[in-house]
Amino acid sequence: MKEHHHPHHDSRDGFDRRPGRERGGRGPRVFAPGDLKLLLPALIAEQPCHGYDLIRRIESLFDGAYSPSPGVIYPTLTFLEESDLISGDADGGKKRYIITDAGRLFLSEQAVALDGVRMRIDVSKRSLRGQDRPPQIHEAVHNVRHALHSHHGRWSPEEIERVAALLNRTAQAIADGKDQ
Repeated sequence: MKEHHHPHHDSRDGFDRRPGRERGGRGPRVFAPGDLKLLLPALIAEQPCHGYDLIRRIESLFDGAYSPSPGVIYPTLTFLEESDLISGDADGGKKRYIITDAGRLFLSEQAVALDGVRMRIDVSKRSLRGQDRPPQIHEAVHNVRHALHSHHGRWSPEEIERVAALLNRTAQAIADGKDQ
């Protein structure tokens, strides 16, 4: 069996690629480095599938609030296949992945770490959906984002200073627990 650690692949595990994150910099980091190397074999062990199916299954784990890009999934699948943890067979032009015996052993050895991945998914899912905030606050944050977005192209130095000061005063007032 080949070595499981491949340093030059680690940056592909998380979706927080610096300087710009996935999808133009929106959203929090969803997976920690190494998470996908545990999650993908676990999903494949549950049910052999194609790369596209894995993207959809991960999306369903997040209740549709997040979908990983093929540019993150497929290199990880290649790494897992090169490590003999999964095996891919061409099926009508698309690769269908199955777990190998080495992959099953790897998953049994990594059961605690896999539980951690699933817990992080649950926390990320709530955060992505804004479930950690009351709906009124979620809507107010959406309104602020919309106002900032619609302000695009009208950022004079004075306007930047005005809006930044307003947002910073609001943030401080929220943190202090009182009105501005």
